[in-house]
Amino acid sequence: MIEWRKSSHSAPSGGDCVELARLRPEVVGVRDSKDPEGPRLGLTPAAARGLAEALRAGE
Repeated sequence: MIEWRKSSHSAPSGGDCVELARLRPEVVGVRDSKDPEGPRLGLTPAAARGLAEALRAGE
């Protein structure tokens, strides 16, 4: 079973959130929390870190 995690900064009521999960050792999954059965991205761990850093920087 895949364990999707939402940011601790997300509002409890939902909203615009992304969730992350380790799909395989070399793949981090990203999905929209409002559409859990919808499309998902598969990123390398390095790309996932870069995405998180860019989001924190407001990019």
